Amino acid sequence: MFNYTIRRILLAIPTLLGITFVTFMIINLAPGDPAQFQTQNIMDQEMSIRIYEELREYYGLDKPIHVRYVKWLGKLIMFDFGIALSSDRRPVWDKVKERIWATMSLAILSIGISLSLSIPIGIYSAARQNKLFDTASSTILYALYSVPSYVMAMPLILLIGVQWDLLPFQGMTSDNYAELTLGGKAIDLIRHYTLITFCFSFGSWAYYSRFIRQNMLEVLRQDYVRTARAKGLSEVRVIIRHAFRNTLIPVMTLFGMLLPAILGGSVILEYMFNWPGMGRLFFDCMISRDYHTLMALTFISACLVLMGTLLSDLSYAIVDPRIKYD
Repeated sequence: MFNYTIRRILLAIPTLLGITFVTFMIINLAPGDPAQFQTQNIMDQEMSIRIYEELREYYGLDKPIHVRYVKWLGKLIMFDFGIALSSDRRPVWDKVKERIWATMSLAILSIGISLSLSIPIGIYSAARQNKLFDTASSTILYALYSVPSYVMAMPLILLIGVQWDLLPFQGMTSDNYAELTLGGKAIDLIRHYTLITFCFSFGSWAYYSRFIRQNMLEVLRQDYVRTARAKGLSEVRVIIRHAFRNTLIPVMTLFGMLLPAILGGSVILEYMFNWPGMGRLFFDCMISRDYHTLMALTFISACLVLMGTLLSDLSYAIVDPRIKYD
């Protein structure tokens, strides 16, 4: 397994290079640039042109695109994402670092809720196929899965947040958060997390439940499951120990892609809830044409996708001892 892991890591290097090259070209070939964004409100046309040219030279945008890519890649090798091409001109990593926890905490909480609900629902629905619970849960979950998260967010914000004023829907904490007691801070965080966490997780909850149910149904039709039942094993033991264990390989494939979601965030939801996370940062940088920050976020997402795929493949050998990586 060690040799296999090393080979996969080595193969990931040219993959990352290809991703960064294509992304860099697409971002830089898009209309507009950071200098244009920062000078668009200057009324004096002559001064606007002069500052625009100075900013392009300062940011290195006056150089050919391949030269800029090689320069950016050279900094990346030294784990330097560069300086943000925005008015604050802060180090990119500082901007990313302060947004990671907001998205990570939201994603971990959402994934935990989704898995804790979807696994038992999927197993019980498969065990009680075509019964009342299976029919009712399938109807509800398919309806939830068909609704985009941002569509669900709109009535929740309008009703629960605005009209009924039950839960906050802007930001991660209240304005007086620093003045609250420890218990008050916990309650304040729970209130702010509730709406966006539900919008972030209900689609995954519906999809994972249906995915686990379908795989469980395929396993329950296998001969060894009928043999286990014929031996007099309890239904719970047959389903949990024999059936569910053998559905873990496709499930691990699905869960391996959860890693990018932890830091990827949701651009639309974070913007709607004014959430200070990675998705909101991506949106703001896309508007301001902050190439360096966009490249940093894309590179991190690509690394997480490759890492999630590798961990998913390695977990097969743990779940199924018959799989060997030589």
